[in-house]
Amino acid sequence: MDGLLTIGELAARTGVATSALRFYEERGLIRAERTEAGHRRYPRAVARRVAFVVFAQRVGLTLEEIGGELAKLPADRPPTRQEWGRLSRTWRARIDERIAELERLRGGLTECIGCGCLSLDRCAILNPGDRLAENGPGPRLWLGDARPGLDRAKTGGQGDAAAERT
Repeated sequence: MDGLLTIGELAARTGVATSALRFYEERGLIRAERTEAGHRRYPRAVARRVAFVVFAQRVGLTLEEIGGELAKLPADRPPTRQEWGRLSRTWRARIDERIAELERLRGGLTECIGCGCLSLDRCAILNPGDRLAENGPGPRLWLGDARPGLDRAKTGGQGDAAAERT
């Protein structure tokens, strides 16, 4: 078992807690070999898989989705650059959606939490009669819903950005 990492070494190398590594192993995201005493030993390539899990979670993939993506990679050797590239290309749309979501959040920080309920002085203008509640629970504007009663002709066809300036 020469060249293998203990769970503590893998945790130190990846910055991921040992409890999380055990959890990832239970979920089938990573694999360990066992010593005769039952101690976990990880091939060095597992560090890449752990980094992938951490990154994929930050992108917004669920553990089930991450497991599906990792299943596309070879289990017996480190993936090639082409294999990693193929895998990450499928994330572009997901990342673009996340960027748009964060931009909406940034735009709403000075006005409200996105649904208008905490901006009492402007709520009647942005969300008259609480019509956004018809779209479901949560911060509807932050989730990307259009403002009720927004007249595109009045804003010159520029939508929400122009309406925020009025």
